[in-house]
Amino acid sequence: MTGWTPGAAVIERLLDERRLERVQGANADGSPWLERARRTITAARAVEQTSPDSAFVLAYDAARQACTALLAQQGLRPTTSGGHYAVEESVRAQFGAVLRPFGALRRRRNELEYPTDPTDEASAGEAADGIQAAADLIEAATKIFPGLGFF
Repeated sequence: MTGWTPGAAVIERLLDERRLERVQGANADGSPWLERARRTITAARAVEQTSPDSAFVLAYDAARQACTALLAQQGLRPTTSGGHYAVEESVRAQFGAVLRPFGALRRRRNELEYPTDPTDEASAGEAADGIQAAADLIEAATKIFPGLGFF
């Protein structure tokens, strides 16, 4: 295990399970992911009133991109077998409550993308709440980002 303390055991487990992998070089720069998150949240705002489902999914994508930026900055990325849940587990273990809303966004996005009830749609208010939660996550990730090093 590394000298990394918060969440190190979870990160090591995810690496052992091949749900996360180490990256280096340009792939270990989280800056492009943060920029992508900012562009995606702008897109979510643009369709908030006309397509609440799309706005919510875009808000979730923006939050995921911000969280992925944190992992990339540490020389980590989720694998296809780890997917979005590995991102959630990683950031929750390392950064705690400040990024906890990501899990709720992820679960609701899954409900919207893979509905058990085809009439389940996001309202404009729910989209607005999702956009705000994602914007808060992007802001938190932006503050955490400069202090990160390789895991």
